[in-house]
Amino acid sequence: MKETFFIIAIGFAAITANAQKVKEADVPPTVSATFAKQYPNVKAGGWEKENGNYEVEFDFNKVEMSVLIGPNGQLLETETEIKVAELPKIITDYCVKNYPGKKIAEASKIVNDKGVVTYEAEVNKMDVLFTADGVFIKESKD
Repeated sequence: MKETFFIIAIGFAAITANAQKVKEADVPPTVSATFAKQYPNVKAGGWEKENGNYEVEFDFNKVEMSVLIGPNGQLLETETEIKVAELPKIITDYCVKNYPGKKIAEASKIVNDKGVVTYEAEVNKMDVLFTADGVFIKESKD
């Protein structure tokens, strides 16, 4: 019984340690300044702290987006929701083959600070990540 409780506690701690909601007032000024400079006149939808970095979700020109900003204000990545039909065909083909009977619920284009593009497809409550060429990288629980 103690062992089961311990395993559940460890699992819960791992989940909550990965991403934690943060009040806008608790976001470092350098981080919020980077967001304001990149997206002036855009209201932040919500902040999370993830592995020491800050992620903010927002709508920009009627498109759902998020940016990941380092604690010193460096823009690390931008994630933009796209239509599933905009995913490269090689990615949709991979999902059909490897997740039979499951549909892609959402899709995103991610660009890191070096300009490297990756794609994310949400399938079966998992985020499946691909290179710009459609090569599978990894999957993780949504």
